[in-house]
Amino acid sequence: MVKTLVALTVWLCFALPAVAAQQDKAGAKNPPVRPAWSELTQQQQQILAPLAAEWDRMDASRRKNWVGIAERYPKMKPAEQQRLQKNMEAWAKLTPEQRKAAREKYQTLQKLPPEKRREVAAQWQRYQKSLAARPDFSPSDPPAPPEPQTAEAPATAPVKPAGGTATAGAEVPAGQ
Repeated sequence: MVKTLVALTVWLCFALPAVAAQQDKAGAKNPPVRPAWSELTQQQQQILAPLAAEWDRMDASRRKNWVGIAERYPKMKPAEQQRLQKNMEAWAKLTPEQRKAAREKYQTLQKLPPEKRREVAAQWQRYQKSLAARPDFSPSDPPAPPEPQTAEAPATAPVKPAGGTATAGAEVPAGQ
């Protein structure tokens, strides 16, 4: 029994420093992501304020992109600055899953040929105009665009006026 305790004690004396050294090496491989929020200038913090709560969870490349945007911000026109602030606020409200889906959609659109991208942009403009024509539309808080239609979904649906009956010949895209 004594020999077992001595052997265990000796083993622990050699094993614990080795484990501690491995942990130090692992910590050295993952240095803190820079720049930290506190390392940003006052102006950068003010511009990127909608992202403050998320900053610590961002990887280095995303932080670098946002810092680049903050550097270009003073040169933007006031309308562009307002749009950027609104977009940052909307982005900060998205869940991680929604952000991932948005990034994937963006990457998919970037891979399309230019003529197809123009077609998608035209469809988006038509959708925005149809929203603007609705009395309950608020430009400051537009709803999300409809999901792409599948083969099973009908392309159009009859319009139901306030009376509740469908009007013959009047159709709108499905999902509206």
